[in-house]
Amino acid sequence: MIIEETLRQRYEGVKNEKGVWITPAFPKLIYVLEEENVREGTPYWYLTKLAAECTAKRMVPDYISEKKMREYKLSKGETPGNGDVYTCMGCRSFLTPDRSGNGWDNIAGAKNYEPGKPKYYGRFNQGVVTVNLVDVALSSGKDMDKFWQIFDERLDLCYRALMCRHNRLKGTLSDAAPILWQYGALARLEKGEPIDKLLYGGYSTISLGYAGLYECVKYMTGKSHTDEAAKPFALQVMQYMNDACARWKQKENIDFSLYGTPLESTTYKFAKCLQKRFGMVPGITDKSYITNSYHVHVSEHIDAFTKLRFEAEFQQLSPGGAISYVEVPNMQNNIDAVLEVMQFIYENIMYAELNTKSDYCQVCGYDGEIEIQEDDHKLVWVCPQCGNRDQNKMNVARRTCGYIGTQFWNQGEGAAAAADEGRCWIGFRYRPSPLPGAGDVKRLVDANIKMCYNRAQKGRVNHDQDNHSGIRYGLLHV
Repeated sequence: MIIEETLRQRYEGVKNEKGVWITPAFPKLIYVLEEENVREGTPYWYLTKLAAECTAKRMVPDYISEKKMREYKLSKGETPGNGDVYTCMGCRSFLTPDRSGNGWDNIAGAKNYEPGKPKYYGRFNQGVVTVNLVDVALSSGKDMDKFWQIFDERLDLCYRALMCRHNRLKGTLSDAAPILWQYGALARLEKGEPIDKLLYGGYSTISLGYAGLYECVKYMTGKSHTDEAAKPFALQVMQYMNDACARWKQKENIDFSLYGTPLESTTYKFAKCLQKRFGMVPGITDKSYITNSYHVHVSEHIDAFTKLRFEAEFQQLSPGGAISYVEVPNMQNNIDAVLEVMQFIYENIMYAELNTKSDYCQVCGYDGEIEIQEDDHKLVWVCPQCGNRDQNKMNVARRTCGYIGTQFWNQGEGAAAAADEGRCWIGFRYRPSPLPGAGDVKRLVDANIKMCYNRAQKGRVNHDQDNHSGIRYGLLHV
């Protein structure tokens, strides 16, 4: 009943200043696909149909496959197919499985502790540092031996930056954020007690992010990572980063994990730094963005099912978090197609979403897709019905990094959104027609991390700047 009402409320939306129901950005909703709801005739199929209708209209919920997650997320003593199912933190950050198998004997003092049961709610992430894979490739000059040497150097830089994040948290007292550390949101520690014991042993995680796998592989091999000749190298790069995380985990007793960074405005910052250092390399640095994590490039002709199947293999190698998506037009009159995609997600990939369009023009009342057009080397939003270009008189909702955005975007993210919108589905096949992008503002870099500041400014790594309360993300106790 609660799930049904939540979906109905989200389907309805929220009213804008004109009293029109529009798509809200938050909260993010996640729907778990499982045997009892994924096919017609199952007990909760009616909820899945309602979720499909909501996705078609409001872009949420996103979908977790219980089947695939139970194969991948194995706490101590669990076997493939019998693992754990839990939600992500934020748009895509996933905790590592409970390697204690028993909730670390309730070191956080949770009142809902269940002995012998794996623990996820109350755990958190210490932060992210992202390596620019495109920079590694271009710096190597296509010399494969040099590539791996530079890669080691960049990974070491990321390791040292991540340890700076970790060491900044050491010694933090529970008094710094009582709601989090004393009153049960994340823990019930004593007043004046350091949080240090929650930073080790896998209780919390810390993430190595990565960006631009497509461009990295394209430069080094001359082919997309979707090409069978180049795919092994792409998988080797992914495994190399996982192996680094495993070494750091063994050394520090901290759960390092590989994370497909959302990028947000960093996509533009990395792209501009690459252009400054290496110039315009066709197909590599000639956009105002670089490709998110392992994603298929927006210009490739690929159908939705092939895309999800291909990316599933890479998502499994991104245990710290990742999300895949397919771009679709207005699907409100084709719910059966939405359900078909959802069923494919259940069978093939752990976590995915459908990006549809949900806009409103306050000038003429148009309820459809507001278009992105290029005007004097800038991207502008235009109502296709009346030509309105005033962003203050339109409601636009897009997903460019995992979250839905309703406040418009910088030019780098806008270029990526425009490229995605160049796709239209014909029998679930993309017809890409990417638009070029323009300028943007730089992403802030944490100047306190002195050792990686200069290289971050050069676009080699990015220090995540989301740590405002001592942690990056966490799953709150319930």
